[in-house]
Amino acid sequence: MTVQEPIRVAVNGYGVIGKRVAEAVAVQDDMALAGVADVTTDWRMQVVLRKGYPLFGASTEHMEAMREAGLDVQGALDDLMDVADIIVDCTPKKVAAQNVERYREAGIKFIVHGGEKHSVTGHSFSAENNYASALGRESTRVVSCNTTSTVRTLTALKRAGLLEKARGVLIRRATDPWESHLGGIMNTLVPEEEIPSHQGPDAQTVDPDLDVVTMAVKAPETLAHLHYWTVQLTRSVTKEEVLDAFGASTRIMPVRMSDGLTALNAVKELMADLGRPHDNLYEVALWADMLKVEGTELFYAYMVDNQAIVIPETIDAIRALTEAEADAKVSIERTNEALGITGDFASVPRVTEE
Repeated sequence: MTVQEPIRVAVNGYGVIGKRVAEAVAVQDDMALAGVADVTTDWRMQVVLRKGYPLFGASTEHMEAMREAGLDVQGALDDLMDVADIIVDCTPKKVAAQNVERYREAGIKFIVHGGEKHSVTGHSFSAENNYASALGRESTRVVSCNTTSTVRTLTALKRAGLLEKARGVLIRRATDPWESHLGGIMNTLVPEEEIPSHQGPDAQTVDPDLDVVTMAVKAPETLAHLHYWTVQLTRSVTKEEVLDAFGASTRIMPVRMSDGLTALNAVKELMADLGRPHDNLYEVALWADMLKVEGTELFYAYMVDNQAIVIPETIDAIRALTEAEADAKVSIERTNEALGITGDFASVPRVTEE
């Protein structure tokens, strides 16, 4: 039996998503982090080096700037792509689209995220819905945090034969916590100017059969997003049947008001107490005791951690594009085990320092 070589993964952009992708890759037993590329020379690059990750400049100019700043830089982005099998672009919105031709010229597989349009790759990814369609592709787009949660929950209902149509209201956080000093929303709410908001049509890039409409508003907070959903079911069911349908997904975590998890900050505090890196909530945190079924109508609400929910999807997308694993279920299980995702916070492994 031959031992499979680890997938060599490059990460371009070490921001809120990039650092989490790098850390997630580093704990997979079938992957190796080839390196991280970025444009800055600030404290974040010091963190890269302290973690032992190879550091590269996003260009020759950025590489030289890093060297002048005293950083131990290995080369430029082209050098990083030479030693990688796949690159995950975690650069800011619209920057990744500008990098695509560079990746194609280098002949390297690549992943972009939800800030880019579906047309950039021609494929949008959610592991529990369309893993098989990504096998061996040149590229894919892991859809945004809100779209990921939408597809996860509606796919669970669809697989159980319960989904007819869905209508959702999204209360969106204003900005990332680490950038809240730069701007944001204070003392107001900002409606997204069109109905449907972009998340519904985006979900249909993953699964065109979803009958889904979303409306969204930005709120003056930075912790997470909050979704409220009304779903027309295909038949009358019990609350227990709906919870069983959601329970078939390991990436939907039931939480309960009765446990004191009554707000977004309480769930984030739980993730911190469990020792999750960066307090990451990889799952959809769905309030099980709030969920209500009235005849063929279903009402529920959940929380979305926009910095963390796409991380397991990205890891699965790496395996799909490189064809390192053909079975979605196997990939999902491997990713879940490495990241401590169990589908139930009561059984989430407690991370302790050695």
